[in-house]
Amino acid sequence: MANIDVVNLQGKKVGSLDLADEVFGPEQVNEALLWESVKHYRAALRQGTHATKNRKLVSGSGKKLWKQKGTGRARIGSIRSPLWRHGGTVHGPQPRSYAYSFPRRKQLGALRAALAAKLADGNLTVVDSLELQEAKTKQYRTALDNLHVKKTALLVESGADLSRSLLLGARNLDGVDLVLGNEVHPYDLLRYERAIFSRAALENLQTTLKKSVSKRKAEVA
Repeated sequence: MANIDVVNLQGKKVGSLDLADEVFGPEQVNEALLWESVKHYRAALRQGTHATKNRKLVSGSGKKLWKQKGTGRARIGSIRSPLWRHGGTVHGPQPRSYAYSFPRRKQLGALRAALAAKLADGNLTVVDSLELQEAKTKQYRTALDNLHVKKTALLVESGADLSRSLLLGARNLDGVDLVLGNEVHPYDLLRYERAIFSRAALENLQTTLKKSVSKRKAEVA
């Protein structure tokens, strides 16, 4: 069983946390499953508001332009025909939802893979707490500098709701996002270079993921 250092927002070590091999083991990294999870997430983000006009919707008279026979010209029924310029579109895209169902078991597997990949790359940090005395953006910027965050970072906190001080202090930081531990998605972990968890958030998430692995093993047995 591996372990990871727990630091404070000054970057000093204050303890350690045991990491379960069922969640953070190198064998948990599954690139194919991560790809599926990200594809599912991005598909749900699509607005799907694209639309084309068929011959029923395009403007123009429906009157027959000339008689069927005797003119020497090709027969035609309407100026809105798809064969004509400014006519309707055949089988064009219509508004739709791109979202589709994704098994919860695969989603949890992708989350384990993303966490294991972050740990293997050295981009996973655990802090004892993300709370500061004052809700000042400057103080949170200093804290991230102490944790050697050079590019983007994802802050993950535990609980049912984000505290007002944490929300106000971190919301204006460029390249930084803040989520709850029960809402973190593999896409978020892959999108940001560094993942910074509060100790409580990582412990709760690890417990949930371990339970899913134990349940799967029990079903197989």
